[in-house]
Amino acid sequence: MKLNRRIFLGSGAAAAASLSAPALLAEGHDKPRVVVVGGGAGGATAARYIAKDSKGAINVTLIEPSRTYFTCFFSNLYLGGIKEIDDLGHTYGTLAAKYGINVVHDWAVDVDREAKTVILAGGASLPYDKLILSPGIDFVDGAVDGWSLAAQNAMPHAYEGGSQTELLKAQIAGMPEGGTFAMVAPPNPFRCPPGPYERISMVAHALKAMNPTAKIIVADPKPKFSKMSLFQEGWLTHYPGMIDWIGEDFGGGNVSLDPDAMTITIDDETTNIDVCNVIPAMKAGRIAEIAGVTDGNWAPINATDMSSKADPDIYVLGDSADQGDMPKSGFAANSQAKVCANAVRGALTGSRVFPAKFTNTCWSLIDTDDGVKVGATYEATDEKIAKVDGFISATGESADLRKATYEESEGWYAGITADMFS
Repeated sequence: MKLNRRIFLGSGAAAAASLSAPALLAEGHDKPRVVVVGGGAGGATAARYIAKDSKGAINVTLIEPSRTYFTCFFSNLYLGGIKEIDDLGHTYGTLAAKYGINVVHDWAVDVDREAKTVILAGGASLPYDKLILSPGIDFVDGAVDGWSLAAQNAMPHAYEGGSQTELLKAQIAGMPEGGTFAMVAPPNPFRCPPGPYERISMVAHALKAMNPTAKIIVADPKPKFSKMSLFQEGWLTHYPGMIDWIGEDFGGGNVSLDPDAMTITIDDETTNIDVCNVIPAMKAGRIAEIAGVTDGNWAPINATDMSSKADPDIYVLGDSADQGDMPKSGFAANSQAKVCANAVRGALTGSRVFPAKFTNTCWSLIDTDDGVKVGATYEATDEKIAKVDGFISATGESADLRKATYEESEGWYAGITADMFS
């Protein structure tokens, strides 16, 4: 075989992996052990890359309670009738069969950092040399007056993929003619900064077709939001008179709810509503707090490798991490997972560790084929993941460019889910 540069580099990487195979840090057992908690964009990606690139040199266990993972990203398109729920569901069979990952469908309920074990709800105790936590988000108790998780069936949050999203869609479909949909938007920081506003766009898209006299109220505790000028331009163009956004300046943060009466009170003015989507303030997934790696609502990390500042053998990815300038998004979690996987493999096998580089893009759909985006590149500094440069769609773009932007997002979805599960 004639060697070219690409083959040579690939062979070198394989040789490095092979030379590193003797499990340098497997103290008292045959192979190093990595346990990953959370099977989303951060956890599934990290598990896949560690198992794939170590070629069997590391035992990888992935703990995820759900047998089918429904992505939160693109779930707004399901609400808008552009995607089906099955389009968003992905399973873990390939990760187990192709890469030998031990996929455990259970809840991680405790972490013993001294013994280096993860305890599962089913009673099992899993030892680790390195632990990766990617549990996504949890909600802050009492963040919205009158609402709690006990009310999530009456007023769904729909901010974790799956059944809540299906519930919200069914409620929207059942709204009376000319009814009112309300959203309580979250304060910063939260998962997917453009997400609530893409959701408003997709709810308006659905209502425009099946209930065109319906109204939408958005109570927002913030004075501005991601892609604000792009969304507001799109709302005026596609859904004139349908959406009433009430920001901080007009009392959008002074909200109380009555799930039994189905009312929302904004700055002392009470309105009867038919559907209410409550997206509360957020914090790191509960297991990060239990593991003792949070400081406040989030888990501080070292930007070079995503390791916890509280424990060098624990890494925190994605939405739960307090990492700096990156938004909390599926793209960001996937990017962080690759940096983490490379660092963990290097720490356990002595393989080469490359400098951390991060990227992110967030696409949003406003109406059919009307897509916009924002993105940036980042680097690791001593203090945080720091933004290097960025871009955002412009108002007034051509229909052809907006259609191309949406098609780009379709390609990204196919690519990232393949990067996680195949």
